[in-house]
Amino acid sequence: MSESAYGDLERPPLSERGLRRVLVDGEGLWTDVRVVRETGSTNADLAEAARAGAPEGAVLVTEEQTAGRGRLGRSWAAPARSGLMFSVLVRPRVPVARLGWAPLLTGVAVATAVRRVTAFGQQGERFFEGAGGDAAVDARLKWPNDLLAGDRKLAGILVEKVEDALVVGVGLNVGLRADELPVPTATSLAVEGAPLTDRAPLLRAILREFATWYHAWTALDGDPERSGLRTTYKGLCDTLGRPVRVEMPGGGTLTGTARDVDASGRLVVATATGDEALSAGDVVHVRRTGM
Repeated sequence: MSESAYGDLERPPLSERGLRRVLVDGEGLWTDVRVVRETGSTNADLAEAARAGAPEGAVLVTEEQTAGRGRLGRSWAAPARSGLMFSVLVRPRVPVARLGWAPLLTGVAVATAVRRVTAFGQQGERFFEGAGGDAAVDARLKWPNDLLAGDRKLAGILVEKVEDALVVGVGLNVGLRADELPVPTATSLAVEGAPLTDRAPLLRAILREFATWYHAWTALDGDPERSGLRTTYKGLCDTLGRPVRVEMPGGGTLTGTARDVDASGRLVVATATGDEALSAGDVVHVRRTGM
């Protein structure tokens, strides 16, 4: 690999030393931050570390991912330094039944950080005041683990259980140009007009938001109500109130209107035969007729 990491000044490399200096302080969640130039999958790498007994709080970031995976085995790829591709290792001591909130918690952290960092004229105190606020990118959540800007996908989240640990992976399109997007249904912060080229502040913001929510959630035994996680997630979730089509993991399709996210993190869909609570499924937002 002869190309210099500084060859594209619009896509500067991340500084491992700088990230460690700010994030690893001996008191917070993050115990180690590593930045690698290229890897197959940050989730796979941290899963191996988890099996070897790595402590909670490890963060692995790659400038280029060659075998990234999303939900349902889908690939995730982007040009070098054009996105944030990272995974974190946590060992939450919460009931197994509440682990389904981990991807939703991650979604809240990523959406909140994107809104904050892309807000105009804000210092962080008032980054979320309703659906639009003053953010340049109105980041919203699609249940269970996609980040949207409008109807297009901005980021994906993949959470994998490895023994008593969770490996949480995030792939966020930051600087991709329109002609670099992998599919027409994708977008990036650059395409959405975000005043942002340096990925480091965004990564720091995401990790800080994640740590804040993670501490609140685990301190209350994973309770999404008392921690405020359920209320915040629902406020950011663009799936709620919309007609949806859900491709079920075992085959078949369910249609209806997304009505709620229940206390277990399941999507409640009102169908012609009654409510259905779904713990998994590939959700398609269906356009409303007559609009």
